[in-house]
Parts: sequence; structure tokens; C-alpha cells
Amino acid sequence: MFDPTIFDNIKVVLEGAVYDLDFEGQIVVTGRKDRVELSTMSRTYAIRFIEQGRDECSAEVRLSADISDLAAELLQMKHRAPGCSLAVTFERRVRDEEDCLEIGHTLEEIWNGRPCIRQELSFDYRPDVRPDGFRNRIRLEFDRKLDEGQIEDFPELLRHVVRSLKALNRMEKP
Repeated sequence: MFDPTIFDNIKVVLEGAVYDLDFEGQIVVTGRKDRVELSTMSRTYAIRFIEQGRDECSAEVRLSADISDLAAELLQMKHRAPGCSLAVTFERRVRDEEDCLEIGHTLEEIWNGRPCIRQELSFDYRPDVRPDGFRNRIRLEFDRKLDEGQIEDFPELLRHVVRSLKALNRMEKP
């Protein structure tokens, strides 16, 4: 038997909190990934969901830890604080840059400017067809490592994610 790592403990709490929202009927979990990358000794857990009854936008919460995080924890390195990284990603279609500006303002208001918000646009190129919109991948990046001390913040974090998902779903469709 082994002691669970910070990653394991946070993953269990995060997964449970998301499935509680699914059980309450607020969201529908559409996928999850739990990966160990042996070449880099890193771990990633991601859970994807949509708002109940809406599919214009999806959300994914991703937890990750690399070998330096695991080593710092297992070897109890005093000069390095172990932990995990957290990112939230939303995906939806947009018409143009104006939609991106609106998304940025909406998320800044919900999150009070805390995470860094990045938007990446893409489209499937076909030489005979002009794109009628773009896929927008909106990534919220947090600038600190998480450990068990932040577990109590997960319900509030997920409330912000669901609020963001609802706001993005209610924006005008492309």
C-alpha cells in the first residue's frame, strides 16, 4: 500500500465535486481522462462537461503534476513546494474578434481578473469555402500550485466554472 500524493487527493475531491454537480442536474459529464505519461513521469486528470440541456459550450477542468512536483513531495525537499497545476478550458464557436472581446470581458467580470485568460481561434481550412466562424478555445490559467490546503476552495471554483459556462452558452450563437 502507498500513501496517496497531493495529486491523488486533489483528484478525488475534484472528481467528486464535479459528479455532485452532475447528480444535481446542473451539468452533464461528457468525458474524463486520467493519464500517466511514463516518458516524463507526469500525471494529468481532466474532466469535461456541458451545462444540462445546452451544448454550445463545453468546459474542462484539468489537474496536472510533473516529476518535479512528485519528487518534491516524496523526497520532502525543503526548497521546493510540491503541488499540482490547475487549468480550466472552455470551447465554443465564435463569429469574429468581437465575440472574443465579449468573452474576455464576461470572464474577467466573473473571475475578478484572477486567472490569466487566453483565447485561441482555429478553423478547418477548405480552399473552396470561407469559414463561417471559428472554434474558440478559452483557457484560464492559474499562476500557483495547489495542494491540499486549497481543497476547500473547489466548490467555489466549480461555481465560477459553471457560472462561466452558463454565460458563454447564453452569448449569441455564430
